[in-house]
Amino acid sequence: MNENKLILKQLFKNMFYNLIAFTILFVAFGVIALSQVRVSLYLKLDDELKNAQKMMVNLIVNENLNFDSHVGIDDRKRKDNLIGFGGPRVIPLLRNKDGQVVNFGSVNNTYFEQYLKYITFNQGQLFRIIPITVQNRYYFRSLTIPVSTKDGKQLYLQLLINADSERALLSHISFIIFFSSGLFIVLSILASYLLSQKTMSPIRKAWYKQAEFVENVSHELRTPLTIIQNSLESLMISSKKKIMDQSETLALVYDETSRLSKLVTDMLTLARSGGMMTEITKDVFSLDHLIKIVSEPYIELAESQQKSFQLDLNCPTNIDADKSRIHQLLVILFDNALKYTNPHDSITIQSRLKDNKISLIVSDTGIGISDEAINKIFDRFYREDRARALNRSGTGLGLSIASWIVQRHGGTIKVRHNEPKGTIFTIKIPI
Repeated sequence: MNENKLILKQLFKNMFYNLIAFTILFVAFGVIALSQVRVSLYLKLDDELKNAQKMMVNLIVNENLNFDSHVGIDDRKRKDNLIGFGGPRVIPLLRNKDGQVVNFGSVNNTYFEQYLKYITFNQGQLFRIIPITVQNRYYFRSLTIPVSTKDGKQLYLQLLINADSERALLSHISFIIFFSSGLFIVLSILASYLLSQKTMSPIRKAWYKQAEFVENVSHELRTPLTIIQNSLESLMISSKKKIMDQSETLALVYDETSRLSKLVTDMLTLARSGGMMTEITKDVFSLDHLIKIVSEPYIELAESQQKSFQLDLNCPTNIDADKSRIHQLLVILFDNALKYTNPHDSITIQSRLKDNKISLIVSDTGIGISDEAINKIFDRFYREDRARALNRSGTGLGLSIASWIVQRHGGTIKVRHNEPKGTIFTIKIPI
């Protein structure tokens, strides 16, 4: 399975997990919202039933009402019926011990005959508010309690309240919630895909960078190893020759071994730079003084190569930084300037203090870099073609390490063209 398939597989795996998470959230939201709406809608109805219960019980127990089975059905008398008690929405039904209706209120006989007479009665559901459906069209909330009159009659009081409007509203809200949840789930497919793409972007970038890193490392390691191997084979074939006769071969092996050692050291530094393995130990020191010390061998080397190496140091204050890493930064920049300049070229090192930042400027009149290379110069293993032709000993890691050192100190490093030719590196680090 190639890398594209692996990345694609992980992409859809992340998308699936995101979709599951979105779905759970939307469903949970819908269930909670619907349950809260339902409770809110029916809570007022249930409170009305409970308040009516208190009023009706007091009426039945304490008032001298006639609860003959015929009264309130065919020829109700106002003083003997239950009209007007318990609230305008509550419909009371008074039943005898057998469950037959002996009185009712709040509605006329026609309403009773058409609807209320079909309401069921269950003695096992006393003191509970239950939903009741009439003719599969009308919905009521019902509360039934036992009561006793003054003369000792045992009756049942069933209180009803119509819930058609609440049920219709609940159905409408339910439709909106479920439709919205379904729509959001569909949209979450797209959101999951986009989120997975965004999540996978740094992973994909890291994958390709890792693959590029391994490829570059393999290439860089192969060259010195091949040279060392061929040189050693040559020495083995000419084993009877004296060491003096093989001095050139041995020098080549030494040079390639040194280059290989430096390459491994640089790679280890960059590998550690990705995390917190390499700590920055700060100390207060003079940058100008450090530049003078580091530049001494480079000044002598520049003279031997007929190059000008000049210092223009104007930083009167100290810097709080890792001295060993700043030393490494200077070596990289000075070494880079010497490598890519020709005889009679000049190299200038400047230091300045401005806006609580120390500026280090390394300029040269060497071969310069192309516009394309300016955007890639700090990438690992990047070396411009003309730089490779001029100096094969470079690894393309030095400026990557320099960039990391500057970033760890909270600074910036930039490169630009020097007119009429050459390159200018500008480093700014807070003091």
